[in-house]
Amino acid sequence: MVCQKQPKVLFLCETLCKKDKVEWLRVILGFEGCFAVDCLGHSGGVAMLWRNREDASLISYGHSHVDMELQLSDHPKFRLTGFYGEPNRSLREESWRRLRQLTSSSSLPWCLMGDLNNVLSNRDKRGGRPYPSGLICGFQEAISDCNLIDMDLIGYQFTWERGRGTENWVEVRLDRALVSPSWLSLFSTAKLHNIGPSASDHAPLWLNLDFRKRTEYTYRFRFENAWARDPLCRQIVKDRWGVPHSNTLLQKIRCCSTSLAEWGRDITGTFKTRIARCKATLKWTQGQRDIYSV
Repeated sequence: MVCQKQPKVLFLCETLCKKDKVEWLRVILGFEGCFAVDCLGHSGGVAMLWRNREDASLISYGHSHVDMELQLSDHPKFRLTGFYGEPNRSLREESWRRLRQLTSSSSLPWCLMGDLNNVLSNRDKRGGRPYPSGLICGFQEAISDCNLIDMDLIGYQFTWERGRGTENWVEVRLDRALVSPSWLSLFSTAKLHNIGPSASDHAPLWLNLDFRKRTEYTYRFRFENAWARDPLCRQIVKDRWGVPHSNTLLQKIRCCSTSLAEWGRDITGTFKTRIARCKATLKWTQGQRDIYSV
């Protein structure tokens, strides 16, 4: 996921690990900056990783949040808070109190993201019992007091599930991004995406600050590694490399790439199209509850 989206900042909540594990992950993923808060026993743990060391500076932290000041290239300075809401419903007011405290920590344009562990309405939940109205009202009041705006989510509207395929299947939107009006005016084209199923029971979110509509681009040849396992690929290169009119190295490469591109479309098909079809099927089945979908 990190290789595909190339995020400049990555927030992880409920890591269930110590700082040394997060540091190992930072190295593996190629980030320069990292700040982590250890889990407490077998729960919690939060971490923020950023691509370039000079991009971020710490404002504050706690067992359930990391608050950073960001200065990303080609972007105005803003504040990003990674937040993990109290999972125990009887202690949920503690999360709302912490949100209100964080409001006064900085005057920078503010974005708060993470697993808030609460819903804003019963439309954020499917299956199971209705969400307690007291928790909904308390969460709404906290967001209103902080003057934050709930960003629309592009893609599947639920971000957490339990009991898939059973009569107790529950889906809830627990993960979200809340932003201040000043942040929204700075990043008016930003979009929040649910990027689909994962190994976790939570779906990962991607906040794209530079969202632009797709534009047409000229096709360029790309060699697929999977082709190298097919004996016919080697034969095509051997045959095309020795054609009489291909005298220069550039001509030989062009001749091979043209033949491989045609062969790849006819024999192996376009991987991008096949992957897109699989993703479309996943997206369709995600919202269904029939035997085929689960």
